[in-house]
Amino acid sequence: MAGIFLKLLSPQAKIGAVSAVGAGTILTGFLLNKEHVSAASQTRRMYPASAEYPDLRKHNNCMATHLSPSVYAKLSEKATPNGYTIDQAIQTGVDNPGHPFIKTVGMVAGDEESYQAFAELFNPVIKERHNGYDPLTMIHPTDLDASKIRVGQLDERYVLSSRVRTGRSIRGLSLPPACTRAERREVERVVVDALNGLKGELEGHYYSLTTMTEEEQEKLINDHFLFDKPVSPLLTCAGMARDWPDARGIWHNNQKNFLVWINEEDHTRIISMEKGGNMKRVFERFCKGLKEVENLIKEKGWEFMWNERLGYILTCPSNLGTGLRAGVHVNLPRLSKDPRFNKILENLRLQKRGTGGVDTAAMGSTFDISNLDRLGKSEVQLVQSVIDGVNYLIECEKRLERGQDIRIPSPISAFR
Repeated sequence: MAGIFLKLLSPQAKIGAVSAVGAGTILTGFLLNKEHVSAASQTRRMYPASAEYPDLRKHNNCMATHLSPSVYAKLSEKATPNGYTIDQAIQTGVDNPGHPFIKTVGMVAGDEESYQAFAELFNPVIKERHNGYDPLTMIHPTDLDASKIRVGQLDERYVLSSRVRTGRSIRGLSLPPACTRAERREVERVVVDALNGLKGELEGHYYSLTTMTEEEQEKLINDHFLFDKPVSPLLTCAGMARDWPDARGIWHNNQKNFLVWINEEDHTRIISMEKGGNMKRVFERFCKGLKEVENLIKEKGWEFMWNERLGYILTCPSNLGTGLRAGVHVNLPRLSKDPRFNKILENLRLQKRGTGGVDTAAMGSTFDISNLDRLGKSEVQLVQSVIDGVNYLIECEKRLERGQDIRIPSPISAFR
């Protein structure tokens, strides 16, 4: 009876029904039903798809590479159960042609069902972005057993800080590009309720961007925790800054080494970090926190978006799978000036950024080095690849200090 009742409701009304009755009921169970995830509906148009097809002649992103008029015509007739369309999914890629030498993804998901309803476009985009990973034939591994990490202490004469982050989405609620105000507030309620149940070293406090005091804001800025309203056109054109700062906030534990952002680019961004090079300890805290938060959410009748082909479901296809980025700030004054540096990183499946994050320049010879892959390898594999790769970079730096030569390592397979 509850299932019949919910089928007659809009997505907003479904959330209201769940909140009123309480999580853990048959109503919540319906929202988590895998059959519901696979559904897609039809969308109505006044003009034919040929008249609506976007002009992508000057675009350099994955979406533009794989979207043809025939694929667009087929997908333009579909919508997810929440009403999300292919035009909404590709809007950020249409509005942002990209850089001739930097290829962006060019599309986002509005809900979990997007990846199935628009699979004819998402799948080739995923395959290109994730180095050949095929969602139709491959299974993504998940492994949060931190005890498997080998030699997790990095040389602190070179490594300044260590960090592991990922994202998690709440099944049954739309993702940030498409969520309603009520859904966004429900994400905040569900996640904060779970975080308030953490104890011991993970116990902490939530700071709402809507209600925080000037003192709290200054404190978060000084700790480098505060995130601001998105200004990147890639995010704003995807609809992620709507209603800012309603239902956004930051949670951190009392030790300030376990942090959760709520309703920024994803439902949640979970971060474990500390100064120095003890990557194993950072990953141990990361795994422990993730597992405890997931268990607390499940106790209330909710769960994370996940499937065996795509792993954990997040807004941008680039973050599917583990959603994990394990990174260190490392000082490499000699190696960074060596013409082989970029090729060494490429063969180790590592990427470099400035210490201010994506699209920032390096400060001197200090870089943020992290894993290139997200999908097709487990969390343990990716963290280990960063540890092994950074150790190789440090050894190269030491050899150059001694006036010795270095070599470019053999390429590492993306799915080894």
